[in-house]
Amino acid sequence: MNKLENADIMQIYKKSNNIVNDIQNIIETSQKSAYRAVDTILTQRNWLIGYRIAEEELAGENRSEYGANVIDKLSKELTAIYGKGFDRSNLYHYLKFYKAFPLIVDMSCRQLKIRLSWSHYRTLLQVHDEVARKWYEKEAYEQTWSVKTLQRNINSQYYYRILKSQKKELIEKEMLEKTIGYQNDKLEFIKNPIIAEFLGLSNNSDYTESDLEKCIITNIQKFLMELGKGYAFVARQQHIKTEKEDYFIDLVFYNYLMKCFVLVDLKIGKITHQDVGQMDMYVRMYDELKKSIDDNPTLGVVLCTETDDDIAKYSVLNGNEQLFASKYKLYLPTEQELRDEIETQKTMFYLQQKGKNKL
Repeated sequence: MNKLENADIMQIYKKSNNIVNDIQNIIETSQKSAYRAVDTILTQRNWLIGYRIAEEELAGENRSEYGANVIDKLSKELTAIYGKGFDRSNLYHYLKFYKAFPLIVDMSCRQLKIRLSWSHYRTLLQVHDEVARKWYEKEAYEQTWSVKTLQRNINSQYYYRILKSQKKELIEKEMLEKTIGYQNDKLEFIKNPIIAEFLGLSNNSDYTESDLEKCIITNIQKFLMELGKGYAFVARQQHIKTEKEDYFIDLVFYNYLMKCFVLVDLKIGKITHQDVGQMDMYVRMYDELKKSIDDNPTLGVVLCTETDDDIAKYSVLNGNEQLFASKYKLYLPTEQELRDEIETQKTMFYLQQKGKNKL
């Protein structure tokens, strides 16, 4: 980390002629310093967990099989004690992290060489080419890339394009232009769901929803509960992690008449194939992680706010379309009911905004 990151905020403070700007700088510098301190400890913790698992793995005769059994057992026991954050996927990430970056913690003298956030390192684990991974790590640190910038550059094969290009400055210019929006997100620290989870805090959905979304989602939640068809509320803005991205499912219910989870996701604008594909991913993950043997397959509902024939799409996988047609429709609202409810809430929202503007 650079000197600014390690410095005491008293040393960084400089007085100007604008008291508001001065206090704003004090507040934002303090928030960033606190975040970095927490994130450094989180990264160190995850490395140490990976280090300890690797030691245990080496003790087994059949190392890969023994390591898998260790992780499976640890996942169950740690989840029972601490709850979120210690499923098998995360523990494998911690082990991969240690193996990919074995030297960022010096165990002999207890010194740290951690330069990036845990979210950066987790993203770097996608890069299997060690030379490319080290290059991305170096650039992310020196150019202060945000996590989204790093992810975009890995996805676009930025390293290999720079390596092969005769005009590197053009590729760099294009990258800077396309990632400028990722670099100016002042709330990135606060919004990080991994930090909230590490500290045992609940994620603040205000940062992931627009005013229109919050209005529609709140009333869709009430609408489904008031149907009286077996809906039990489970979660709002439920955090789902993949290797590359953090997702938030708008609403999650369990329907005890259908005996299945019902996931609802709202899209501002016209529904796309990507939206339906994302919901299918949510459904698969829920079937794998949440569904019990006695539960029916998870059902996903994708809503969009544009009025057309695609206002609502239902997703049920594993060849259960007939089950959906014969049973689920008894307890689900129709597309027309959902369409009417969305349109009602949109109208109310815009009328409220119009009234506020007049005031």
